[in-house]
Amino acid sequence: MQPCQNCQAVIDEYLLDKQLEPLRELTVDDFNLCVDCTTIAADACVECDGAVYVPRGETETPDYCPACRADLLKQTGRDPGWTADAVST
Repeated sequence: MQPCQNCQAVIDEYLLDKQLEPLRELTVDDFNLCVDCTTIAADACVECDGAVYVPRGETETPDYCPACRADLLKQTGRDPGWTADAVST
């Protein structure tokens, strides 16, 4: 079991996996945050209308879920960042 990179609490993998269900095929292994340090925003991804995760303490909700961000990086070869505004033309 790994410690949360934010608060150093031991990550409860079962609770985090349940909270991350809306994030398509991602699992607790894709994150280093515990359930208390992560907020899930449903229907927030501008690409797939899926959920995004927002680390606690962040004020800006990402526009891309991790899966869509990875897909865009594969397709374009450029990292789009977490927000649509970050895309450079």
